[in-house]
Amino acid sequence: HFSSRSTMTLSSSAFNALFKSSSRISWKSTGKLQQTLAGSIEKSGVALHSGKVSTVKVRPHLAGGGRCFEFQSHFIPASIDHVEESPLCTTLSKDGYRVRTVEHLLSALEATGVDNCRIEVVSLDAGDRDVEVPILDGSASEWVEAIEGAGLKVAKDACGNSLEKMAPYLDEPVHVWRNNSFVVAFPSSRVHISCGIDFPHVPSIGCQWFSSSIEYNSVYKREIAPSRTFCIYEEVEKMRSSGLIKGGSLENALVCSADKGWLNPPLRFDEEPCRHKVLDLIGDLSLFARCGSQGLPVGHVVAYKSGHALHAGFLRCLL
Repeated sequence: HFSSRSTMTLSSSAFNALFKSSSRISWKSTGKLQQTLAGSIEKSGVALHSGKVSTVKVRPHLAGGGRCFEFQSHFIPASIDHVEESPLCTTLSKDGYRVRTVEHLLSALEATGVDNCRIEVVSLDAGDRDVEVPILDGSASEWVEAIEGAGLKVAKDACGNSLEKMAPYLDEPVHVWRNNSFVVAFPSSRVHISCGIDFPHVPSIGCQWFSSSIEYNSVYKREIAPSRTFCIYEEVEKMRSSGLIKGGSLENALVCSADKGWLNPPLRFDEEPCRHKVLDLIGDLSLFARCGSQGLPVGHVVAYKSGHALHAGFLRCLL
């Protein structure tokens, strides 16, 4: 129905029926309207894995449009439906075209409340069928700063109506695991994430935990977004010989040696590696979003030694 303020609302039952989520999820109103960017964003830089330069242009989008990538005039929705398993990053694929390493950008968009946007990624090679989002400094801070610079506004659909923002609430515990890694989530009245990592062979990292409620744009900007990606120095050559981290450097990643410790200190936080895993997790969970809804499930999500593939497996349990 339409209110006097031209806001279109969709009942929880209608939203649940429309998106056919599992019985473990109920879609409920957040009490907010969907948002989009008030202006446009453009960032260029080197990609972490391919080493190629790419440019990302993020533009406003209609309410209900959600977040969608555009590459070589092909559109790939930022949805779990289009996730293709790939090593050390999250890749979206459709009709033979791929956009890789989307997790940091999507993490920033989800956490700052950019519910609807078009994300054009441009490669220097017009013949490429896959492209990678630039790594920037290895964190999400530059994306958050760019979003704040552009500003947000209430999104409107093609008829000029604003739309209510829905969120997926967990109704029962859910878990996935692989070997000694797991993601488990429990019903809660708010979004809370706890993350653990364990690198017993790298004493400077060791076992770390970080836990926080995800208050949109406040805790995230201060405590999570600045955390940079990291790698183990002794594994660098193996990864490069596999065609990975060709664009990695001491300027866009933290590097830790099992013997010598951190090669490019100082860290921004004592448990920066673990916080970066939370950053990645938020980006991956954002892929549960539908038509401008919140992607992050409302619940307490606990992840231990998890990675992108396990995050995708967790979301598929909610479909």
